[in-house]
Amino acid sequence: MESIRTRILPLLIAVGALFAASCSTVPVTGRSQLNIIPSSTMLSMSYQQYGEFMQSHAVSRDQSKVQMVQRVGVKIKNAVESYFKQKGLSDQLQGYKWEFNLVESPEVNAWCMPGGKVVVYSGILPITRDETGLAVVMGHEIAHAIAEHGSERMSQGLLTQLGGMALNEALASKPEQTRALWMTAFGVGAQVGVLLPYSRLHESEADKLGLIFMAMAGYNPNDAVSFWQRMAANKGGSAPPEFLSTHPSDQTRIKDLQAAMPEAMKYYKK
Repeated sequence: MESIRTRILPLLIAVGALFAASCSTVPVTGRSQLNIIPSSTMLSMSYQQYGEFMQSHAVSRDQSKVQMVQRVGVKIKNAVESYFKQKGLSDQLQGYKWEFNLVESPEVNAWCMPGGKVVVYSGILPITRDETGLAVVMGHEIAHAIAEHGSERMSQGLLTQLGGMALNEALASKPEQTRALWMTAFGVGAQVGVLLPYSRLHESEADKLGLIFMAMAGYNPNDAVSFWQRMAANKGGSAPPEFLSTHPSDQTRIKDLQAAMPEAMKYYKK
């Protein structure tokens, strides 16, 4: 028994030290999060994965819609940079190389990788309906990225699925498994509102930040409620009960958005 304790104790100490050393703070909200991956590593892998994705997917040829995505993206980007500057956090956006693309796909989806690589799928446009609805989606997805939710998910995955392996080591020894973990962490190929791989906490955090960003960009945040009501209708009642889901029910999400609206409206300028 003593020998077992002797072997386990150093392991527990090492794990505890890892958690202590890898705890960071979510930009803006101040929530503590686990993040064992250096920002430079995340950005490097992001640009590689994004490049591979864009090479294998068709960019939309509908110039009016492409321009709308880029127009909304730039406005949200400017809002994020302005907000971070106000909070003295501009250094946390260093290395960002923003891009906004619309790809042809029937999937109801959108995502943002680290470094501001944003992709909107054409399948979500009938639900966003207009520029403000699109701002809801893009503000939400960009909020996931700047809050480093994907990095948090990757860190959790490296610990639970790959035994705490460093990302560079995981890429070298288990590239396919690591790539799958990345795709899951950032929602690539997962439909928004159906398979979005973020926790309820992440979703709620992105909702609130997204409201602020779209408001600062000049879009009425009240339209977020209408968008999520349309998303609920689009699912046709197929969503699982909230306690079985990784994200809030539509009713909970709408209620939380309404509660966050007064704060968001402080940033809204027509």
